[in-house]
Amino acid sequence: MVGALLIVDEDPSALRAAAAHFGEVGYEVFRAAGLPAALAAFERARPDVVLLGLHLPGGASAALFEAFRARGAALVLLLGHGFGEAEVRAMQLGAEQILRKPLEMAHLEAVTARVLEKVRTRTRAAYLRSRLVPDPGADALGVSPVMRALTERLRALARGEGGVLLLTGEPGTGKGWVARLVHAASRRADGPFVEARCAAPGPVLAAELFGAEAGAEDPRAPRRPGLFELADGGTLFLDEFLALPDALRPVVVEAMGTRLVRRLGGEQPIGVDVRAIAATSGDVGDAIRQGRLREDLFYRLDVVPVHLPPLREREREDREALARRLAADLALAMPGCPGVVSAAAMERLAAHEWPGNVREMRNVLERSLMAARGGAALEAEHLPPELGRRAGEAPKQAAQSLEDVERRHIERTVRRHSGNRTRAAEELGISRATLINKIRTYALDV
Repeated sequence: MVGALLIVDEDPSALRAAAAHFGEVGYEVFRAAGLPAALAAFERARPDVVLLGLHLPGGASAALFEAFRARGAALVLLLGHGFGEAEVRAMQLGAEQILRKPLEMAHLEAVTARVLEKVRTRTRAAYLRSRLVPDPGADALGVSPVMRALTERLRALARGEGGVLLLTGEPGTGKGWVARLVHAASRRADGPFVEARCAAPGPVLAAELFGAEAGAEDPRAPRRPGLFELADGGTLFLDEFLALPDALRPVVVEAMGTRLVRRLGGEQPIGVDVRAIAATSGDVGDAIRQGRLREDLFYRLDVVPVHLPPLREREREDREALARRLAADLALAMPGCPGVVSAAAMERLAAHEWPGNVREMRNVLERSLMAARGGAALEAEHLPPELGRRAGEAPKQAAQSLEDVERRHIERTVRRHSGNRTRAAEELGISRATLINKIRTYALDV
């Protein structure tokens, strides 16, 4: 289905002709002739676009127009005789397009397709903006002098927009969250924040990033914008940049530098006003030495590297501040759960090494807060067993199954290789496919 379309017209023959044409080209078509039926159909179908045929100035036609505008409909107005220039100018305030009858169906179809694309771009951008976190100020990453200095550096980079920001660090150190902080502190804060996961297969990722012209992917597929276009006026976050397929990486780097993209099947480049932020848990130096990343291509972008340290290397006061913030944020979305951490629980949270970093701490706190539901605070007994000991206290020896031993060994090995499945499989002496199956079987977060 191309999209959902509501056609409203008092002329039965025009209504039937338009409905038949758009149905044949793949739209889900709804139609109505009068004001009550049109509004009822709109509420039921919530179409992407409304084609509204207006025949007479004032009266019922004006009421219908205002009713649709009040509901936020994307309107294409089809005007008959009798509308003056003043009325047309007034309607331009609430319509995507205004066309005069008689119309050619091919032209109407092209206009409708452009409006549909605009509506979907706007909807997705609004959704992406809704996921943003606000700029929380100087204590964003921690309260120690080192982490405050890092926060201030990121805020300065956000304001200046100099070069392509490259965030490095172990898996789970919060690179995506930091990218959102940079966006929120920049002049682009009101624009979209779009995230691209670079580990997808090449053909799929190319269409996702750059979009495709109608028919480029499939004969009946409509034209669609890519993530570069959706991020226009905002920020594009390229997560795990080094995971880009070899053939696609130079194309993406070129687009980041020139801010020009070309859709699949397209001939003309499209300019995009995008700030690019890349992130990787891998080693950029290794990638260059191994030939997986061209040094000249990468560094001509004026890369600004920023390293996010793992939790085990951060000051205790930073780990405590992070735990308090995560607990408070999680409690807002978990009714009945406390947003306060007791001193005993905080002692054990701060003493843990957190090999999974921020992601692991968040997951542990989420489970623990559920166990503490109804209480005044998160207590030490609500924490999982590996955190249920005082700092320095020896763990109790308990019998372990072979499955438990294997699960822990696989988890430690994969984390030691920063999530690289191929290297971990080589150390474990198993195939990469076997390793991936075991990660799924044990539901490991690595």
